[in-house]
Amino acid sequence: MKRVYFLLAIALAMGTVVGVLGSRLLSAQEGLKSGTILQRTDLASAKGMEAILLRNVPPGKESGKHTQSGNEIVYVLDGSVVLEVQGKPPKTVEAGEAFTTGPGQVHNVKNASTTAPVKALAFYIAKKGAALEELAVPAK
Repeated sequence: MKRVYFLLAIALAMGTVVGVLGSRLLSAQEGLKSGTILQRTDLASAKGMEAILLRNVPPGKESGKHTQSGNEIVYVLDGSVVLEVQGKPPKTVEAGEAFTTGPGQVHNVKNASTTAPVKALAFYIAKKGAALEELAVPAK
């Protein structure tokens, strides 16, 4: 009987670990999908392209490793994030500072706090009409 309880406890623990890891991976890919678009505007000097400005408030989350097809500029309004760019040491970006990433550059952006939200403005150059999900492509 003790063996049955032991096996049930192990199964429960493994299920919990798989559930937590799975939900973390799913929430990491929600980064851009949860952003609020503030402005979209056509670029007169780049036919078929537009500038997109969005506000993203990831409370205690991370973007997950991803790339953009174009350039990204992020300005941190409140809180701080840790920028992890593949091949470079992590860098903390505080409120009042900005960072950029280039096309195809694998990176991850994490909220530096597990309790306080981060407020940031993200600016993208993308194909006209691009959905938010198209702005970031998950990387391995």
